[in-house]
Amino acid sequence: MKHGKKYAEAAKAIERGRLYDADEAMALVKKTAVAKFDETVEAHIRTGCDGRHADQQIRGAVVLPNGTGKAVRVLVFAKGDKAEDARNAGADFVGEMDLVEKIQKENWFDFDVVVATPDMMGVVGRLGRILGPKGLMPNPKAGTVTMDVATAVKEIKAGKIEYRLDKSNIVHVPIGKASFTEQMLSENLQTLLDTLQRVRPSSVKGQYLKSITLASTMGPGVKVNPMIR
Repeated sequence: MKHGKKYAEAAKAIERGRLYDADEAMALVKKTAVAKFDETVEAHIRTGCDGRHADQQIRGAVVLPNGTGKAVRVLVFAKGDKAEDARNAGADFVGEMDLVEKIQKENWFDFDVVVATPDMMGVVGRLGRILGPKGLMPNPKAGTVTMDVATAVKEIKAGKIEYRLDKSNIVHVPIGKASFTEQMLSENLQTLLDTLQRVRPSSVKGQYLKSITLASTMGPGVKVNPMIR
């Protein structure tokens, strides 16, 4: 992949093959985020899991202490009192079949996260082929299928992110913005790593967190020593 002059210049600040501690890595990520917009900082964590085995799949959600820096638009499928709870908690869109039809007929996707009460999953299931490939389908493991929609909405708005293995057994998640302080980014990363350690499948042998790479949207990757916590 060919990169531009800014990327090439930024990459010179990073020693190839070096594993940085988290604080040094955060400083470099901020330094190399030279785009004209506030870049997102992402963590790419390669695990020792084998996602082909059901008992080694990891998926869940965690609330980052300093949020993600992004305004998240939440859509909630609920009815009655639960719909009212969602509205009061700050949900951007609340509805039932009306929203299903809007998505189906208008190809409408002005939302980032979908939450649903269990009794609405029969309706939401009709959107499986549309929401699934986009990673938007509500899931109990991620806390997005719940009767407590108010808490779900508040946590998402506060910086709750979902993590899951991709086909290469890597977890890709945003941990903040380049405008965050190094401490804010480090705290978010530590919370994520602590969470991943807690959900480590017992069947995974050897090194669990094999590599950690941090990068801003347009910047080069900075490798973090996974053994330093």
